[in-house]
Amino acid sequence: MQPIFPLPMVVRDYECDIQGIVNNAVYQNYNEHCRSSFISSLGIEFAELHDRGMDVVVAQLNMRFKVPLRPGDKFEVRLALEKQGLRYVFHQDIVRLVDEKRAEKDPSYQKEVLSLRAQTDIVAIINGRLSDCPELNEKFGL
Repeated sequence: MQPIFPLPMVVRDYECDIQGIVNNAVYQNYNEHCRSSFISSLGIEFAELHDRGMDVVVAQLNMRFKVPLRPGDKFEVRLALEKQGLRYVFHQDIVRLVDEKRAEKDPSYQKEVLSLRAQTDIVAIINGRLSDCPELNEKFGL
């Protein structure tokens, strides 16, 4: 599936554990930040939706770890989106980017490397009921 929204980021030291790699839970923060940025870029505000009785919630999350990220790594969260029934399915890859300076010492930095592949299913709860959301369908182009 082709990504429709890439978000570049950099690993910060405090996101890493004693092993010097990004803590597992932090990857979920990266994905959440990308989804929120994508949704905001479409002019959707969660607080405003909530005020109108619409809540968008995570129904399911699956993450497959591939290659760990380390402090200072430049990476991109790449988001693709599809609709399956009432679910909005976000496919997200976290890809470590090429870093020519680091590649001088570690050749693995000469090419992009998949760090994590995730799928997050979200659903709309409208006035307390699981529902299809024509407004999100339109905004998401689905």
